[in-house]
Amino acid sequence: MSKDHIILVINPGSTSTKIGVFEGDREVFTKTVDHNAGKLAEFRDVTEQLPYRRETILDALGENGIDLADVDAFVGRGGGLLPMEGGTYAVNDTMLNHARVGANGVQHPAQLGSQLAHEFAEVAGGKPAFVVNPPDTDELCDEARMTGIKGVYRHVHLHALNLKETAIRHAASRGRRYEECNFVVCHIGGGISISAHRKGKMIDGYDIVGGEGMMAPTRCGGVPVVAILDYLESGHDIKEVRGLCMKSGGFVSLLGTADAREVISRAEAGDAGAQRAWNAMLYQIVRAIGAMAGVLAGKVDAILLGGGMVHDEGLVRHIEGACGWIAPVFAYPGEFELEAMAAGAARVLSGQEEPKVYTGVPVFQGFSD
Repeated sequence: MSKDHIILVINPGSTSTKIGVFEGDREVFTKTVDHNAGKLAEFRDVTEQLPYRRETILDALGENGIDLADVDAFVGRGGGLLPMEGGTYAVNDTMLNHARVGANGVQHPAQLGSQLAHEFAEVAGGKPAFVVNPPDTDELCDEARMTGIKGVYRHVHLHALNLKETAIRHAASRGRRYEECNFVVCHIGGGISISAHRKGKMIDGYDIVGGEGMMAPTRCGGVPVVAILDYLESGHDIKEVRGLCMKSGGFVSLLGTADAREVISRAEAGDAGAQRAWNAMLYQIVRAIGAMAGVLAGKVDAILLGGGMVHDEGLVRHIEGACGWIAPVFAYPGEFELEAMAAGAARVLSGQEEPKVYTGVPVFQGFSD
């Protein structure tokens, strides 16, 4: 991978934006640019935040002596886009239009990633701008798409960027290519993604935005449909249920906190509710890993764990004890999101890959028969 290309990566979050400068695959600068929460609240939607975030990021870059003119390519998170195969995509007008409105129906600051990358690239003289493995990466096998309701299909929303980069890096550490391996890959943080990767494709996973999968600090995970109907009929509304899927479920609903460290501390101090919630989350993670191993017919080269909660050694030991019989378990605490964006752009700039074209047409539109 070339060491010569200078790449700026941009990862917008709820109240901050992580930025990084890489020379090829070598990190030379990273910073979390904080944004005033009160100021962000003044904007009606995510896209309206763009000028404010742009200026605060430019200020941070200037304070650290980084000139956009010296950058060869710009990479942003690919929020707001319709489902597509994984890979590195050149930012185009269709992508920008979809990011502005949130074409996938999810309003999230990640929508600003491609827009910021494009604006910075234009200021720098028309340099390339990319997104890499967006949140709506869709490589599902046909069987994973089906439900038992005619015309209703499964879609997944996962931490695709970190999941795929963790798999790529682990394969390389073993002298192999991602496309040669089968992995169960997990991101265990504020949200929890568990996925099956077969020969370089993420063929199954969970819609963690839509209420599938595992309980997480802020997400309810899978709940029986009839129980949700009963919940609605008892006086709750659809908006509240949507919130439980994304930000007010899981530990927040059960314990009033999204801080996993607090939950662990309360459990260790004898709080029975905290212990029950923590154990239930671990149980659901293990169950999901087993399900993904089944999808791969038991032919699993490794189980890979990433995300913030993987810093907890007890969590890792629990998964090793419950799932180590399936395949070796490897922990990669934290995330590789900035590194993944830079690596995707570097592969294109060095000629290892061709950039993909975002057409705006979902990779799956139903079965014809």
